[in-house]
Amino acid sequence: MRNFGADDDGFFGEFGGSFLPPHLVTPIAEVKQAYAAAKADPQFQAEYERLLKKYVGRPSPLFLAERLTEHAGGAKIYLKREDLNHTGAHKINHCLGEALLAKRMGKKKLIAETGAGQHGVALATAAALLGLECEIHMGAIDVAKQHPNVVRMQLLGATVIEVTEGGRSLKEAVDSAFNTFAADYQDAFFGIGSVVGPDPYPTMVRDFQSVVGREAKQQILEDEGRLPDALIGAVGGGSNALGLFTEFLDDPEVAIYGVEPAGEGLDTDRHAATMTLGTPGMLHGMQTIVLQDEQGEPAPVHSIASGVDYPGVGPQHAHLKAIGRVTYVSVTDDEALDAFTVLTRLEGIIPALESSHAVAHALTLAPELGPDTTIIVNLSGRGDKDVDYVAELLAQRQS
Repeated sequence: MRNFGADDDGFFGEFGGSFLPPHLVTPIAEVKQAYAAAKADPQFQAEYERLLKKYVGRPSPLFLAERLTEHAGGAKIYLKREDLNHTGAHKINHCLGEALLAKRMGKKKLIAETGAGQHGVALATAAALLGLECEIHMGAIDVAKQHPNVVRMQLLGATVIEVTEGGRSLKEAVDSAFNTFAADYQDAFFGIGSVVGPDPYPTMVRDFQSVVGREAKQQILEDEGRLPDALIGAVGGGSNALGLFTEFLDDPEVAIYGVEPAGEGLDTDRHAATMTLGTPGMLHGMQTIVLQDEQGEPAPVHSIASGVDYPGVGPQHAHLKAIGRVTYVSVTDDEALDAFTVLTRLEGIIPALESSHAVAHALTLAPELGPDTTIIVNLSGRGDKDVDYVAELLAQRQS
């Protein structure tokens, strides 16, 4: 078995680590120590698994999308239905873990960033369940695009901080949340929303999300009697993708594809194709691949999907690309929107725009693989949050 995890310093090969200003060293070290203890505590793990089953509704189904398969021609397309989780996405998997850890540490408040709002909704939900305060930082652009999720967070009791600096999107929301956490870490826990940031967050969030792949492996063996030929997950920070991929990393016969946003085109500056066009750099306390401007600062990025609108990527993804275990491809806004429409009309499943990137690549890959093969797509979230925005985009196409 190859070691795909991080070393003791949080490095996945040359990526990862913990690069922090002095005022964040102590609080992040406290989180690392607490997580190591919780991970080894059977009682903590049992409570987490109980909530996944009784509160979230796991296991989520693995669904053979027969009409989508027929439309694509070729491989059978299975959907791992994370959209059916309580709160409508994979995010609840790690938010419950983070909230339980915060409670264990004696914290009173959860602080986090959100892009599409699904992480914010999930963390606010976990906070309500466990009796914690919650503060969510969200870029002004995303507040406007994802208004239904803003309302949900507020109804759940969270305070939503609208971030108006810089690009007014996910990167600035992370900056804002980190600054607030640094000023209030004695009482607060930073529940970061993806496999990004300083060690231990990339490992911790991946561990909580890995239930997705464990279930999917068991389910596909029951349905097909063998492992899938390919896995596909959308990648922004990369939590839903690693949630699916981790259980299969030691299975070399399984091809793995991470799909990132090409936005309005790789030949423009309106994309977030970090793995395709980025270079090694530092972002949010980690060494990773970053889209950078000429001054070495994180570049402005764009995607139709707020949850993948990020100039970096989780360090384990950067490592998996470097060693060639995962292939990273990109999908444009238009291709994601087409996939959103096709899946909705053929299967009666409205996907999140983030997940639609993975569906789009499945439609390309399936005919290349042929009818005797299988693909698992992580359908990481439902598209309720996106329907008004999609309606606007479709109306623009027709005008």
